[in-house]
Amino acid sequence: MKISTKGRYALRVMIDLALNSNGNFIALKEIAKRQDITIKYLEQIVSLLNKAGFLKTARGTTGGYKLAKPANEYIVGDILRATEGELAPIYCLTEQGSCSRQKQCKTYSFWKGLDDVINEYVDSKTLADLIK
Repeated sequence: MKISTKGRYALRVMIDLALNSNGNFIALKEIAKRQDITIKYLEQIVSLLNKAGFLKTARGTTGGYKLAKPANEYIVGDILRATEGELAPIYCLTEQGSCSRQKQCKTYSFWKGLDDVINEYVDSKTLADLIK
């Protein structure tokens, strides 16, 4: 499993919003400047985060983005899954992947164990934990 820039930047955006929020919406250009990420790429990431219900948005001169709930209520695994999809290390562990050899596969339990550890870890951390 390899987390792409989309997943890594999504965590940075969420942390940026948590740290710089004073109750007002934050313009995308401010986040882009602080995080050194292009606005065009941020728009893609914010779209995924918004679709997942993680953000509140407002249009206009005082518009922008802010977190929909407190940082301690966001699970890192949920943020990564919203931007990356499934975090499974191999295809046969995904919802779409089904392998006819699963029952006799000598490596399946190894990959399943790795998948369990990955998910347990990312689901044990909140956005607030990353900020600490």
